[in-house]
Amino acid sequence: MIKWVRLDERMIHGQIATKWSRTLGVDRIVVADDTAAASDIMQKSLMMAAPATCKTAIVTVDKAVSLCNDPRAAGLKILLIVSTPENLLRVAKEVKDIPQINVGNYGRVAPKHGTEARKTYTKNLYAYEDEVEVLRQVMATGIPCNVQTIPDDVPQELSKVLG
Repeated sequence: MIKWVRLDERMIHGQIATKWSRTLGVDRIVVADDTAAASDIMQKSLMMAAPATCKTAIVTVDKAVSLCNDPRAAGLKILLIVSTPENLLRVAKEVKDIPQINVGNYGRVAPKHGTEARKTYTKNLYAYEDEVEVLRQVMATGIPCNVQTIPDDVPQELSKVLG
């Protein structure tokens, strides 16, 4: 069962390993990212950052959708992490029974559009207008969406953050 889907361009890091995995009580972390799935170095780095309390998989977006929709996943507590708004939209449309989408960290290290700067929405959310449009499409799926970097932060509705 999907406990949560998170947009986080850094994928697995301290906030995920020490805060979110414990707060959510997950036993699985699935990173859905084609680039990371194709890179041994990225996979090893992410696995080193993953908490020992969770089985972790770094897979393509196709594989993540398949894994999460597999009936055998129903008994699991899965945190699904994506690194881009586009992958978030795909997951939101294709994975069944997502209870919540969280936007954690995005826009600081993501590939840039030339020299154009992203607009600042929160201290951890920066986006170009085309990325905001993709996030609006995610919200249009009807899945509740919030912005919250760590569990101690007060969640904000994504629609209010984007204006």
